[in-house]
Amino acid sequence: MKPFLTTTLLFCIISFPVAVSAQRVAPTGETPAVPTPGSNVRSRPAPTTIDGQPIEGRPPEKADDKPAFPEQTRAPYHSSAAFRITTLIDNLPAPWSLAFLPDGNILLTERLPGSLRILDAKGVLSAPVAGVAALASPAAKDIGLLDVVLDPHFATNHQIFFTFFDFVDGTDSNTYVVRARLDEAKCALSDAKVIFRAQPAMPSKRLGGKTGGRIAIAPDGSLFVTIGDRSDSPPWDVAQRWDTDLGKIIHITADGAPAPNNPFLGKPGVLPEIWAIGTRSQEGLAFDPKTGRLWEIEHGPRGGDELNIIERGKNYGWPVITHGIDYPGTAIGEGITHKDGLEEPVYYWDPVIAPSGLAFYTGALFPQWQGSVFVGGLRGMMLDRLTIVNDKVVAEEPLLTDLNARIRDVRVGPDGAVYVLTDSGTSGMSYSTPHTSKLLKLTPK
Repeated sequence: MKPFLTTTLLFCIISFPVAVSAQRVAPTGETPAVPTPGSNVRSRPAPTTIDGQPIEGRPPEKADDKPAFPEQTRAPYHSSAAFRITTLIDNLPAPWSLAFLPDGNILLTERLPGSLRILDAKGVLSAPVAGVAALASPAAKDIGLLDVVLDPHFATNHQIFFTFFDFVDGTDSNTYVVRARLDEAKCALSDAKVIFRAQPAMPSKRLGGKTGGRIAIAPDGSLFVTIGDRSDSPPWDVAQRWDTDLGKIIHITADGAPAPNNPFLGKPGVLPEIWAIGTRSQEGLAFDPKTGRLWEIEHGPRGGDELNIIERGKNYGWPVITHGIDYPGTAIGEGITHKDGLEEPVYYWDPVIAPSGLAFYTGALFPQWQGSVFVGGLRGMMLDRLTIVNDKVVAEEPLLTDLNARIRDVRVGPDGAVYVLTDSGTSGMSYSTPHTSKLLKLTPK
């Protein structure tokens, strides 16, 4: 392979929960407003909401695209449960993910400037948790936080895992995994340690996105982590290389070592932490609690956002096969969507919704949502509910479209409610821009 080129201010922001009633999506055919610079007004047509018809009516970006099986794209619309929206906090600077603490508080990550915060039941947001900034490399001006999960035994060991990237020379560097203990009372981390560094370290001025960073923690405490391919246009082939973590799903122990059941242990020229290859910009990772299978979502280029079931040792094809095209409008590689030995997605979106966040519904509050998986949409500006039957998508329902908000993450709480993080679209580095990202809670109406 070719070489690749604290002191914390204590303050609180108080946000009182405000309940607002849910509204259904705009009528089919309604002309969207023209967006203005910096606005969050939808720049794509509102989804179609005719029962039994796909929500997407535009032609695909890849003109010759055809699904491999009927359920692979454009599932029929089906409405479900009425719900109300409670705004838990509405002035978050740049949230990326959340986790539920046993005492009812919520742990939040902020992308830039990278920090952890704790939101309590009264809507009070803590000061940044101390001990995060010290994890940055000497060259970094700042770090950006991504995903966060609790250890399965958090109630006794107070251990958490989170991912971050260094922010060097104006762009993102590589993806890291941290293990630490959280002291809620002191609003601080202890024993924080970087347990995994994705290889290779990226030149800071080369690529600035597609960092991956989603974590799914297995019942045995091992971690599955997404590492983005950091691809420019035209895409490079790192996702198909065995000596780099880029474009991979990795599987490590709680100490950061390759998991003992990994498929390529001891194979010359293959990084031992690799679980699966051939993925692009993965923005969601979650286990289906009913089947135990691991699911992933990722951004395509122009077209071809994917929902995949991730299996041991499999190759998911990027950039050899894809349901999208390159940003200039040209074909990617041979322009094919199928090749023997490469896994095709369970579902794909073309045009894209820019999916972010993935959560299976496991609660009792919404019986109608049993068997559903939720996918956030950044460009799609919706919470997409997919009905899954026998690992196939049989129905699709766009939610929250009236908010005209980018959806960054979605989680199902221990109370059975659905929690949604919106994304104002700002990087978090400019504080002259109002912080408008929100944490929303969906409960039955």
